[in-house]
Amino acid sequence: MNGGTGGAVNGTPGAGRPSGVNGSPGAASSPGPTTAGRTVLLDGRRVVLVEPPLKSGGQAAVFTVAGEDDIVVKIYRDPPGPDQERRLTRMLAMSPLGGRPLDSSQPSELAWPTALARTPQGECAGYAMRRFGEPEHVRLVGLFTRSQRLKLFPGRADWRFLLGVSWNLAFMTARMHHENLVIGDFSSNNVVVDANGFVTFLDCDSIAFTDPATGEVFPCLMHTTDYSAPERQAGGPATRASDDFALSVLIYQLLSGGDHPFGGVPHDSTSESTVKDNIAASVSYVVRPEAVTIPRGTINPTILPPDLLTLARAAFGPGVNAPAARPTAEAWLRALDKERREVQQCADRPLHVYGSHLSACPWCARVAATGHDVFNLPVRGAAGQPLQPTPPYGTTVGAGVSFRPLLVVVGVLVVLLVVVVLARASS
Repeated sequence: MNGGTGGAVNGTPGAGRPSGVNGSPGAASSPGPTTAGRTVLLDGRRVVLVEPPLKSGGQAAVFTVAGEDDIVVKIYRDPPGPDQERRLTRMLAMSPLGGRPLDSSQPSELAWPTALARTPQGECAGYAMRRFGEPEHVRLVGLFTRSQRLKLFPGRADWRFLLGVSWNLAFMTARMHHENLVIGDFSSNNVVVDANGFVTFLDCDSIAFTDPATGEVFPCLMHTTDYSAPERQAGGPATRASDDFALSVLIYQLLSGGDHPFGGVPHDSTSESTVKDNIAASVSYVVRPEAVTIPRGTINPTILPPDLLTLARAAFGPGVNAPAARPTAEAWLRALDKERREVQQCADRPLHVYGSHLSACPWCARVAATGHDVFNLPVRGAAGQPLQPTPPYGTTVGAGVSFRPLLVVVGVLVVLLVVVVLARASS
């Protein structure tokens, strides 16, 4: 884990690295041949950037370096001003989380700047950092869908794994707050996870911090609306409390198979209502299900153990407009740590792990009710078609028709048919 000396989420140490590529979220470049691009200086050392960029967004692009596979360079589209250059210079003088021992299989926890990138004329253009790219590291959003979990984390991304990633995320948030760092632009695109569940934060140049040497405050000017508390949407500064809101959303998404707690359409709003609108209006189906048209296929919030559900409802209820009411990273850490030791393993299906508060596997029940397995591919029949789920004995099928009485009726009809046939034969 990302605590103490670290440890893999599934308890099996091994080599691991992350997904996505360091840099601002944006459209990936089209695959094709690479060419030598512009030349920049990294601490006076001349390097050549490779075209096209790995990632390209509205504010910056991220390039690999010719002949060096372990670093990337982020180049801003507009030349950074003196404030941004001073921010990067001060970051290079810092060593966040530097005193903590790491497990040998654990990657760096922050994609922190390692050198300023300057033009041959000496102007600041961006910075270099360690590379965290596919296939070894995957953006956190890759854990939100079954297809991506199976593709990127084959055989291991069960609910226990998601609990472990959530724990790592909470630990890292608490640790950064302890060192007076505020993540600020905290989203599923700015965190990557490796095969062992270790997490690494990207886009560290937007982190808010106070220079310990000069006392100068460097704020975070970026945020992602689907993870932004109302005060951030209104233009307020990034704080620990706004980080705690984003952390709560991400943990809920991890443990619910990707469902956003502010999804759906409130009954008193227009059909164009967005997640951002629902956050601003403090309407979450996790807290007020009666007020929302919930998207089809959404997992019931009670899949979360009581302690975790209590924290989620505090974050998405009173905590929306009252930052002091939000659960802290430490509160999430304690609850997740408790639940990690108490999960149950389903005996019938692989990758079905569930909370200690449940008497039966909820994922199997979901398969029976909907035909959809959140963690496994559908079982296919001889013709290659998905097998239709057989409802559990005694459960309701269709509109008010009970499966058990239906079997009884069919059995009686068969017996009567046999009696009639035998009577005719004897006559």
